[in-house]
Amino acid sequence: MKKVIFVTNNPNKLREVRQMTNGIDLVSLADCGITEDIPETSETIEGNSLQKAHYVYDRLSTDCFADDTGLEVEALGGEPGVRSARYAGESKCSEDNITLLLEKLEGCDNRRARFRTVIALIWEGREHLFEGIVEGTITRERHGDGGFGYDAVFMPDGYDITFAQMDAASKNAISHRGRAIAKLVDFLGKN
Repeated sequence: MKKVIFVTNNPNKLREVRQMTNGIDLVSLADCGITEDIPETSETIEGNSLQKAHYVYDRLSTDCFADDTGLEVEALGGEPGVRSARYAGESKCSEDNITLLLEKLEGCDNRRARFRTVIALIWEGREHLFEGIVEGTITRERHGDGGFGYDAVFMPDGYDITFAQMDAASKNAISHRGRAIAKLVDFLGKN
């Protein structure tokens, strides 16, 4: 079984990715004794994922991957984008982020949005990037109590429920993170 560190302190994300990575021994940051917040100062999603992966690789010299995800809303010029987790402030409060998003979209008919995840893998000292995108719309109010982040207001194309109303397996099968993880797993299966 291949062993790789997943660079995250987010327990929701760790649980979600563990459900999608059969055949990979996924090691958490806590397992490695890394508990500090890892810098995310890049202006791009790709840059943040690479920054986080290098933070761990430079300390442990071990294969690792990190992801960064942004919700990109068409009517807001791509906001919140790279600032998705901190949209309403440095506290990273999902409820506040959703409230601010819905306020900014008040009265707006164009609710098109997409989630985009970029995974940066450092494998045997080399960088690899994997991207996953899911298109959808932002609902006018919260629906569901599953998931995390913006899941309660994101309805993927082809569905009449939000990510927060889906069970984990259904969400993982179509989500941005699920699509990027599938590419990662495929790569690791061949290497």
